This record gives sequence, structure tokens and C-alpha cells, in this order.
Amino acid sequence: MPGGRLTQQERQRIAVGLADGLSYAEIARRLDRPTSTISREVARNGGPGGYRSQQAHQATVQRARRGTPAPPRAAGPQGGAVEEEIVALAVRSGMPRMTARVHVDLLLSEGGRRTAAELTRRLKVSPASVSVAVNLLVQQGYVRRERDPRRRRDIYVVDDEAWYHSVVISARQTLEVARASMAVAETSGLDTPVGQRLARAGTFLERVTLDLAESADRWRALLA
Repeated sequence: MPGGRLTQQERQRIAVGLADGLSYAEIARRLDRPTSTISREVARNGGPGGYRSQQAHQATVQRARRGTPAPPRAAGPQGGAVEEEIVALAVRSGMPRMTARVHVDLLLSEGGRRTAAELTRRLKVSPASVSVAVNLLVQQGYVRRERDPRRRRDIYVVDDEAWYHSVVISARQTLEVARASMAVAETSGLDTPVGQRLARAGTFLERVTLDLAESADRWRALLA
């Protein structure tokens, strides 16, 4: 496995990998580098959405000339890599990146709770960005909002029950789509190609969703 600093060519390949939606682990495998090397490189040079190979290379050269180390991470290299990997998985599943970052930070916090100010400070983003992300997480059931009466501030909490609520909310939304499709199918006519297509899709989604909701209720006790 090669050691030493990343070359400019390797940084270009990292940029291409990020643009293609590859995980840090996959990029590391292709470069024959540790995953932690890739996660540190991206984190200190703009993050997954702002990484530019040329700027990253120049910044590294300048740091070497000054003899100053890169900004330290709050977590160790492996911890940072794992965190970024979870965020990447959430993004690939359709969650906005900022929402995923907030969710993962809450998941990995010891008490499963943080204030908006703590999230803003830890993630180095604006309060507005945190607010949008948290609101989406609350709507989807991943997080709940509690009020601190003494300090008059909201506290955002993620716990085991959140997984149950997120499944139930998702199932409810999918069920609405299924039944809307079946209603449109009847309007279009069940003897028409469009009506038949929508009826089949609606019936499939309804059956699968009801099974999912039933399964969530059956296994909810595992979260207790």
C-alpha cells in the first residue's frame, strides 16, 4: 500500500470519484489508500460538495511550506471516515446532504440530543441550514423536538422509537400515493391501459405498505 502524501493525480481521481457518487471506501480501494486518508483529504479541502483537486493540492503545498498542520478533526480518522460513510449512504437513499449530516451528528452523540446552537457550532453551518434540516427530520419522524423550559430553547432528540415513527410516517405517505393511484385508475377506467397500469401499481404499493406497517408494529418491542 503506498504511503506518503497524495499526488495531484490521485487528488484528481478523488474529485472524479466524488462527482460519480462513489463512497470514500470505494475511492480508497481504487487508489489503494486507507479510507481514512480519503476522508481526511476531502474534509480538510471543502467537503464532498466543494472538493477541487487543484485547490486541494495547492493548499497542501502551502501548508507544507508553512509547516502548519491541517485543522484537527473532533473525531479520530476512523471515526470521521465512518461518519462520512453513513452520510454518503443517507444521501444516496435520497436524503439532502445537510439533513443527513444533522441526523448522523445526532445519532452519534452520546445522549442522542443537541440544541440548534450545538449543531450549528459542530457542523460549522448557518442556523438557517440547521433549522431546515431539523424540520425535515421532524416531519419524517427521525427526530423529535423537546422544549427546555428553563432556557427557552428547543432540543432535538433522536432515540430508538424514532426508527419506528419514521417507518410509520413513510408507510402512511406511500399508502396515500397507492390509494390516489387506485382512485385515478377508477376514473380513467379499469378497462383502459392507463387504468389497469395504475390499478396494478396502487394495489402493489398498498399491499407492500400494509405489510411493512404490520411488521413495524410486530417488531416495535425490539426498540424498547
